[in-house]
Amino acid sequence: MTRFFIAALLSSFAICAPAATAQAPSLFVDSRSTTVEAAGRLNGPAKDDALFLARFPSASWLAYGSPDIVEAKARDIVSRALAARQVPVLVAYNIPYRDCALYSAGGAADSRAYHDWIGGLARGIGDRPAIVILEPDGLGVIPWHRTLAGDFEGCQPEGQGEAAAARRYKELRGAVAILSALPNVHIYLDGTGSGWLAPGEIAARLIRADVAKASGFFLNVSNFESDDRIIPYAQWVSDCIALVTRGGLDPRECPSQFSPASFEDTASWKMTDAAYDRLFARLRLTRAPDRQKHAVIDTSRNGQGSWYPPAGKYRDAEVWCNPPGRGLGRLPSLESGNRYVDAFLWIKVPGESDGACLRGTAGPVDPERSVEAPPAGQWFAAQARELIELANPPLASE
Repeated sequence: MTRFFIAALLSSFAICAPAATAQAPSLFVDSRSTTVEAAGRLNGPAKDDALFLARFPSASWLAYGSPDIVEAKARDIVSRALAARQVPVLVAYNIPYRDCALYSAGGAADSRAYHDWIGGLARGIGDRPAIVILEPDGLGVIPWHRTLAGDFEGCQPEGQGEAAAARRYKELRGAVAILSALPNVHIYLDGTGSGWLAPGEIAARLIRADVAKASGFFLNVSNFESDDRIIPYAQWVSDCIALVTRGGLDPRECPSQFSPASFEDTASWKMTDAAYDRLFARLRLTRAPDRQKHAVIDTSRNGQGSWYPPAGKYRDAEVWCNPPGRGLGRLPSLESGNRYVDAFLWIKVPGESDGACLRGTAGPVDPERSVEAPPAGQWFAAQARELIELANPPLASE
């Protein structure tokens, strides 16, 4: 966490709860979370695991419902969090063509419905403190989008066209405009992750989505990349945004995890660090991490890093989808110890499934786990047990 983020949160609580002391707030542990709800439907060791995980702060996902419904849900969460002197993490996940009609398909019917839904969310938050994670995959998976190289990406829903990409940016800019008008909200846009887009690619998208009006970007949501990979990437994305917006750099010039570094060899990533140093010098700019855009990082399942499936075993291994042998990462905290990272959060709720995970087969069984995985967002007891057992750093006790 940066000292400016700490000061902003303290100021938020002083405004909303004048009797509060100067002690920094903590993240909200919701006694009515989806993890607690899951525990109520479970028995035996699975119930114990869910109750154990419910002791840690995780995000509240707002993904459905009318504007009135999301308003009521948000108001309930932020009001209870304020009373506990804690900061809630709200995930807004309702943009049209969400997840490109895959395992988490859904979203608002159109741009107008989305605008109204975001308005309901904003009314529910009001002047109370909150961190808002605005649309996971919102900038990583854009319908009918062209990369900086001019190539169409894979999300190409029928009945749409290139206008769909422009609508996505307009929808996100509209959401940022509504939410950034709230006095005590910290907004983060989708920054994907180090195993996905190059910093220049995502920086260009963040700039187009009005990251200038947000606190920054989120990384690694519902993913498994280790801290060793995702923290350097956070700085590169921040630096790239600064070089483009302050120095006029073409985002395609931003160094990446792929060049000059070799992606698989993290020891080579220092070459990318040095390349950014040279760019700042060339443009006669000085890094200003306290004023640059910051990241929040999802550490809910990254303790063992990414999964590498057996070579050639699957047509599409879906490495992001309920991979085996993963563990909890570092605990959620507003103390990051890094000037480019505001917080480590559990954004994807650990224990909740990613979806069916067919890995290129006809299904319905996940061939890697030999079971039919629960639908996206439903409790997956076997995965919850793995995450606890393989946590890194290890958990003190269960």
